[in-house]
Amino acid sequence: MKFKKYSIKLVVLGAVLFGASACHDLLDEPAENKSFTGETDYTNSEDMIKPLIGAYAEFYQRGWEDFPLISVRGDDVNAGGLGDQQDFAETDKFKYNKDYWMYNSTWQNFYADIFDAHSAIEQIDLYKEYAANKSTADQYQAEVKVLRGWLLFQVSRVWGDVFITTSSDPSDLLVAELSPKAEVMQHISDQMDEAIANLPAKHPNERTDIPGGVTKYTALAIKALANLELNNFQKVADATSQIISSGKFSLEEDYYNLFKIPGKLSDENLLEIQTSDFGQGTGDLVYYEFAALGPQGWSPKVKDADSGWGFYEPSLKWIKFMLDRGEETRLETSVLFTNRGIAEIKKDPNYATLPAWISNTTPSGDVINDFSRAMFSSGKHYLPSDQLTPGRKKYGANKNMIVIRYAEILLMHAEALTEGASSSAMTADAAVNAVRDRAGLSPISGVTLEQVMDEKFAELGMEWGTRYYDMLRQGNATALSYEGRTFSNDKAYLPYPQNQVDLLPPLAAAANN
Repeated sequence: MKFKKYSIKLVVLGAVLFGASACHDLLDEPAENKSFTGETDYTNSEDMIKPLIGAYAEFYQRGWEDFPLISVRGDDVNAGGLGDQQDFAETDKFKYNKDYWMYNSTWQNFYADIFDAHSAIEQIDLYKEYAANKSTADQYQAEVKVLRGWLLFQVSRVWGDVFITTSSDPSDLLVAELSPKAEVMQHISDQMDEAIANLPAKHPNERTDIPGGVTKYTALAIKALANLELNNFQKVADATSQIISSGKFSLEEDYYNLFKIPGKLSDENLLEIQTSDFGQGTGDLVYYEFAALGPQGWSPKVKDADSGWGFYEPSLKWIKFMLDRGEETRLETSVLFTNRGIAEIKKDPNYATLPAWISNTTPSGDVINDFSRAMFSSGKHYLPSDQLTPGRKKYGANKNMIVIRYAEILLMHAEALTEGASSSAMTADAAVNAVRDRAGLSPISGVTLEQVMDEKFAELGMEWGTRYYDMLRQGNATALSYEGRTFSNDKAYLPYPQNQVDLLPPLAAAANN
């Protein structure tokens, strides 16, 4: 990862928004909005890449709480039921505490990075004035717009009506108006249109300047996601068609290792949160805290490898859904079984006999012991201990977090077509069957919307809350009311964090309505 070699002089902005945060063991401090000092020499165009690298650095360094909070409310995932994060478990049950530190921290993390992105764009503008090749500046700014677009997309999916920022000054939020979710999604789509023309038509892994960096196709993917939220299915089909027709993306043949070290910068991935241990057993480590998503207890193949915290588990409902479909490849990849979990499945007479391959020993030889918080853990966020760089112990160290992959593009494409959109790039049958074939399932024909949603449920389980937001968008409260949970439309979005309501009059006004 190239950003480690750059040193950028930064000063802190935005104490009003990002000055106070709760203290928690193992919790990273929220990112702070930053800008360059007056010492920067903007006539040195070779340094123009520095604010871009800084934007990527902030984007990659996600707080551990961001992903589980975004993802936990679907019927594919359960929160770990015991421990010191009871309000997280309550969130999974649609019981929200506006004072919960995780809500405030995730809001801060995302908006801090959004302001960082604005700052980077503004700094690149200052370099652009002196740059001989202004198209390079345009590309850099387009890349940052895409990162900012994804950040804003996630904030709006979680909270609904949110702020559309226009500068790097956080104090703007003191007087800004909240934008309805539909306007936010349209804004993101429009921003992606602006960015696309200035981005390279490459696979992210073809970039040599910033390997895995944003390209035209990343922007098209985010445009498709935003328009899916708007139910603008023809725009979804148009955007996904361009990705499919590019011929630059393909499904990774090895589904198991797609989510592990061999899957880094795979031909399937359009966007990843990148990590690195720089090939060294000690020293610098840029990582996401996968421990939050891992099992509390295990007997790793590589002795002394750290275990996880147990806050995130595949749901029993999802596991049974996969068993009913005869899934093996995706189920074995996606679930780390404990003996206690296996016994719980077997309590249901319909599942008294399980396939022989279901075991508390992973295909990589790690043994998942029983632990108190959950019966299962996510295999998609598991790194086998024998894939750790020798000398490293941290759970999941050097594993990337996949954000958008080609399988999701294919299934969004199929969804759009079954909703009435048209495309000459690929039929809905072909898109769904490509995903099914990789999973070892037989093809189907005359694909319906229900079948597409089932395929998304199977393929994208545990990933970025896709299932929850699909069901929310389709008004399917029945699916989300499971295993003792009761979902209602008034629980669709999290309440604004009380810390932010106390600081920002527009949020206070909205919270009181």
